[in-house]
Amino acid sequence: MILAARRTDRLSSLAAELTERWGVKIHVGAFDVRDRAAVELFIAELPAPFANIAILVNNAGLARGYAPVQDGEPDDWEEMIDTNIKGLLYVTRAVVKGMIARDCGHIINIGSIAGHQIYPNGNVYCATKWAVNALTQSLAIDLINSRIKVSTVDPGMVDTEFSLVRFHGDKQRADATYTGLKPLTADDIADSVLFIATRPEYVNIREIILTTTDQRSVNHVKRRV
Repeated sequence: MILAARRTDRLSSLAAELTERWGVKIHVGAFDVRDRAAVELFIAELPAPFANIAILVNNAGLARGYAPVQDGEPDDWEEMIDTNIKGLLYVTRAVVKGMIARDCGHIINIGSIAGHQIYPNGNVYCATKWAVNALTQSLAIDLINSRIKVSTVDPGMVDTEFSLVRFHGDKQRADATYTGLKPLTADDIADSVLFIATRPEYVNIREIILTTTDQRSVNHVKRRV
C-alpha cells in the first residue's frame, strides 16, 4: 500500500497504525499534488514491490473561501484549481501509464455532489468538481481499449477538515456547517471506496452519490435543532 500526502507526521502515524493492525507493508511519500515534478519523481522512483499500482484513489482536494465571484480571492481560486483539477491530472497521468501497460487497474476519484449541482458562493469549488466529473467520464472513454475501471465517489456533507479549510481556520463557522444534523464521516466515504474497489472484474460501479439522510440536494438540508 502507498500513502501519499503533504503532512509527514500524519502519514507516519497512519502507516504505523495500518501495519500494526493489518500487517500490511506501507510505502509513504510526502509531496503536494500541485507539484507536477514531485508527483512524477515519486511515481518513477517507487520501490519494486510498490511500483505496479492496482488501485489509485485520488482524494486530494479542498474548498477555499465562500463568496460570490466578485468578492472571491484569486489565490483561493488558484489553490482549488491547482489541487482539485491539475493535481488529479498529474497523479492520474503518472499512474495510468503503468495500468495501461499491464491492462488492468482501477482509478477512483473523490468528487462531490457539488460536481452535479451548484450552490450560492460555491462558484469555483463547484466548477472544479464539475471538472472532476467530466474528467472521470472522459478518462473512462479514453481507456475504452483497456480493462481499467474508472469510478467516482461524490459525497455531500462530510464532517472532516473540509469546512475548517474552507473558512480559513474559523472553527466556529466550520462547526456551524453541521449544526442540527448528523453529517457523513470519512469512514462512510471509505466504505464506499472499498465497496467499489472489491466488485468482480466485470463490474464497474461508475458513480456513487452519497449524502446524510437530512441532505436532499446540495443546498436543501433539514436541520433539526
